[in-house]
Amino acid sequence: MKRLGYTSYAAQGGDWGAVIVDLMGVQAPKGLLAIHTNMPGIFPADIDGAAFSGAPAPSGLSAEEKVAYERLQFVYQKGIAYGFQMGLRPQTLTGLADSPVGLAAYFLDHDARSYELIARVFQGQSEGLTRDDILDNITITWFTNTAISGARLYWEYFGKGYFNAKGVSIPVAVSVFPDELYPAPRSWTERAYPKLIYYNKHDKGGHFAAWEQPQFISQDLRAAFKSLRDVKATR
Repeated sequence: MKRLGYTSYAAQGGDWGAVIVDLMGVQAPKGLLAIHTNMPGIFPADIDGAAFSGAPAPSGLSAEEKVAYERLQFVYQKGIAYGFQMGLRPQTLTGLADSPVGLAAYFLDHDARSYELIARVFQGQSEGLTRDDILDNITITWFTNTAISGARLYWEYFGKGYFNAKGVSIPVAVSVFPDELYPAPRSWTERAYPKLIYYNKHDKGGHFAAWEQPQFISQDLRAAFKSLRDVKATR
């Protein structure tokens, strides 16, 4: 951002971008005013560990927290096997570079909610994506031959935690979508981000919200960061 000539900026991320903006928020470089995330790292360490272990939901959770816990537990048990493959042996996934059908199958084998969204699109329904959107995503990866090089990101970060609270110290805005891997409860969100400046729950949208529901993301960004623009303008 400095090379581009910006002295102040905000950062937004979902999926891997959500992990990246969280870590940017931990580092808090000069000029980074705030972050926005639609997959916030909000789980306390003990809750994250319990979900990973497969333990029943701890007692004392609110209804929202229990839903988030059960969804995270499902992700760990049923939805993130590819992450372990890529995190441990990314260079062995040669089928992704050898067969376009194999690559498509791997891309389409998502967690249950994302898979349902993709299936609805291929059945002619609209959920913010089109058949061409999905095929374009696969095609770009195939023609650039970046499936395996992209997998190395999992290897480089493996074991450091995706969904846990990381100690972000700067202002944070959060958008919550019902078909995300887990719906972030406000209680854990406020604990994870002491400087939470914006929190909004939507009635539709999934894991790749910026791709699926760009209008919601753009609206939230404008609303969340308006206060920062106003403060900056008075200086």
